[in-house]
Amino acid sequence: MEMVNALGRRKSAVARIFVKEGTGKITINKKDLQVYFPSSILQFIVKQPLTKLDVAEKYDIKVNLDGGGFTGQSQALRLAIARALVKINPEDKKALRSEGFLTRDAREVERKKPGRPKARRRFQFSKR
Repeated sequence: MEMVNALGRRKSAVARIFVKEGTGKITINKKDLQVYFPSSILQFIVKQPLTKLDVAEKYDIKVNLDGGGFTGQSQALRLAIARALVKINPEDKKALRSEGFLTRDAREVERKKPGRPKARRRFQFSKR
């Protein structure tokens, strides 16, 4: 198997990944998964597509993560991994799609409008 690459996005986070056969090592920005995401919940989110297909120990994944916060980054990485697994084996698409791992969450932060404290919040109204 040659190297497969994929891209995942969420909010302002972008995950570019390179998957090749190996022992299940995930390296993010030259750091180990456990170092980059100390939270076990975020590690679980990242590994969801791999555990769903029982291939967690089969591939080495090299990740270039940029932008966003830790939640957005972990979800962007999950999408990228799911897309790469479909590229490797198209039969897996149905299983990953049913779990929602192939859906790009398109929600973005709404821009702040002029004359308002936030995007939709208005200043407190005072009658007197």
